Amino acid sequence: MTGPLADTPAAPAPQPVGPMHGCVRCGAEIPLDLSMCERCNPLGLPQPATSQAHGTIAIGLFVAVVVMAIVAKLAVSGVGPFTGSVTGVAGAPGGLAVTVTVTNEGTKAGSTSCRIFDPSSPGLSDHPAIVLSPHVEPGATSSFSAFVTTLGVTVRSLQVDCR
Repeated sequence: MTGPLADTPAAPAPQPVGPMHGCVRCGAEIPLDLSMCERCNPLGLPQPATSQAHGTIAIGLFVAVVVMAIVAKLAVSGVGPFTGSVTGVAGAPGGLAVTVTVTNEGTKAGSTSCRIFDPSSPGLSDHPAIVLSPHVEPGATSSFSAFVTTLGVTVRSLQVDCR
């Protein structure tokens, strides 16, 4: 004789063990110590270690930074040095109109930033004005005017430092 059948309890749902990430092939959630899930690696072949993947990415980033540095160096080599001089200072409403002459002593065309300052001011000047020169061809000289407000409205002798 058979007795009443007892209900078989359902198996509990599997709980993830620790932090998870995606399989490198299909994206299925797997533990961090694995690279591929059982579907993508059914034979259990050795998998690349997480440190190998991160090391490859780190080397790639390092190579990219070095390549960008070399390209940047080649792009700006031969531009400048620049020399500049203040050739005129005139009063203007709310500031000064300063005329600057810049010479590019390099082998490539370029522009430079110039710091206009009062040489009688202590240190590196209390309130210098920073202006950008126009494009100057190699070996050429260019003059430009800049309106500056940081040096006040009093007309006086000013100097410029272009780099």
